[in-house]
Amino acid sequence: MDETEARQARRRKLSFRAWRRGFKEADIILGNFADEALPNMSDADMDVFEVLLEVPDQDLYGWIIERDPTPAEHQSEIMKQLNIFYKTAYKHVL
Repeated sequence: MDETEARQARRRKLSFRAWRRGFKEADIILGNFADEALPNMSDADMDVFEVLLEVPDQDLYGWIIERDPTPAEHQSEIMKQLNIFYKTAYKHVL
């Protein structure tokens, strides 16, 4: 598998994980965000997104909708993009 194929496989895996978290609201936001953002993410951005996907649903969802403050160790450009994505795409829907 060459580097391009490996990156594509990683993007598919991250998209799958984003869509199937088990918490419907988080699935919708994270899945659509992944579909939109993953094609343009660098390897470093995917690393950050992958770490965020390890966070428990309720915690991550609280940070996305800004109900709870994002802990310093999870503040990143990707988290900011998730906040903006939620505000522009879903704030009045979910």
